[in-house]
Amino acid sequence: MVSVAARRSGVAFAEGRGLSQRRATALLRTSRSTLKYKSRKAAADAAVIARMTELAAKYPRFGYRRIQVYLEREGFVMNGKRMHRLWRVAKLQLPRKRPRKRVRGTVRGVPETPVTSNEVWSYDFVFDHAANGQQIKCLTVVDEGTSEGLAIDVAGSIRSRRVIEVLSRLVSERGPPKVLRSDNGPEFVSRALLKWVAGEGIESALIEPGKPWQNGTCESFNGKFRDECLSVEWFRSRDEARVLIEQWRRHYNEDRPHSALGNLTPADYAAKLAAGEIAPRKRRRTQPATGRPAAICEASAARPVAPTDAVGQCA
Repeated sequence: MVSVAARRSGVAFAEGRGLSQRRATALLRTSRSTLKYKSRKAAADAAVIARMTELAAKYPRFGYRRIQVYLEREGFVMNGKRMHRLWRVAKLQLPRKRPRKRVRGTVRGVPETPVTSNEVWSYDFVFDHAANGQQIKCLTVVDEGTSEGLAIDVAGSIRSRRVIEVLSRLVSERGPPKVLRSDNGPEFVSRALLKWVAGEGIESALIEPGKPWQNGTCESFNGKFRDECLSVEWFRSRDEARVLIEQWRRHYNEDRPHSALGNLTPADYAAKLAAGEIAPRKRRRTQPATGRPAAICEASAARPVAPTDAVGQCA
């Protein structure tokens, strides 16, 4: 036993076994004056731990680094070592996620990182069920340049026509993006959607089959969406799911700190980027490798027909 606290507990145990306090301190080689010592650290950390526990209960899937950002907003400024120590004292550690085995990808399929807003939008589907048995299908649309969750459309069934309606609303509000990135799902390669994309002057980038990491930004958003919303909330019906999911999307954009954005919220990052207060992030790749470009030669073209490394052209 090295620490003073351990020696005090040893003295208490010896006294419980019938030894006197003087004899117990002599055997454990500790001073009797230390038995009356009261740590000031616990009193100083009590307020921080209490607030930390409240935030951890409110955001059960946040780690200590993201909770530290919330504490700093409220005036509890501390370094990472103290934050981690208090996090462990409060026993708020999250279970480690087991890594999944992935198929080795090729360099050709690595997408280029956008640096501004409205440069690349990515979209995908997430599924869940309500307590009454209704299926919940969510269309998520993410701006890769600012990590903003542009929309989460909730319905029982979402076909290509509804996808077009959601994208048309976003285009009317924010303007069209340069590129739309998605997988090869039937809703994303339908004739109607590809025709609408071509009519809006938007490039379509389809990832290679079996390689979801090429749509990494949207996959990351979907993972946070499931971890922090779908796995936490209990939806009694699909209508309740729409309300709670929209509340989470606004929380994600306007309140939740994003470590990749310097602990800014996506909305704050987009505003400062538009105002020129911060510099855009550097691109990780210089070659335009955004997956397989979709080519539309006629209204009946339902799937991309152009080669992987060339832009689709009409014959």
